[in-house]
Amino acid sequence: MPTEKTSEDSAGILLVDDMEDNLTALEAVLRSLNEPLVRARSGEEAMKALLERRFAVVLLDIRMPGMDGFETAAHIKRLDRTKDVPIVFLTGSDAEAGYAFRGYATGAADYLTKPFDPWVLRAKVTVFLDLYRRNRRLERLQEGLAELEERLSADDLPDLTELRRQVRELQRWAAGGQVP
Repeated sequence: MPTEKTSEDSAGILLVDDMEDNLTALEAVLRSLNEPLVRARSGEEAMKALLERRFAVVLLDIRMPGMDGFETAAHIKRLDRTKDVPIVFLTGSDAEAGYAFRGYATGAADYLTKPFDPWVLRAKVTVFLDLYRRNRRLERLQEGLAELEERLSADDLPDLTELRRQVRELQRWAAGGQVP
């Protein structure tokens, strides 16, 4: 079930491909998700975009001049700020046999060949958007808990214990578990 979206939860989707037609096709498929779609035509442009804003997912072409998709993914996974951003590799169906393995070894969350099924791509991206929103909500709750801990006195410890229990339940929920 999708979670409710707030303005703080707005997540960009980074589209990285050196071919204009491919970027246009991705935008057409994903436009209905109503999230910012940010284009990058190279690995270098992708890295710059990742340092400027948060993204829920990166759709990354493998074959690009200069820094290819594997190199770009390696850079993404090395930086603390971007290491947890999911990467979905996209490449032509004539790709080398080892590309999928290499993609996953580089840290990809998924791998699709072109031409891809638009419904499948949209569904996969939707999952990453929902996960991003859950994680943002959890971050805000943890920040709120830290603020409360600073303000509470020893008399308020039972309330703090209950808040911690609720945060643990939300963490299990965010990880895909059931909340009791």
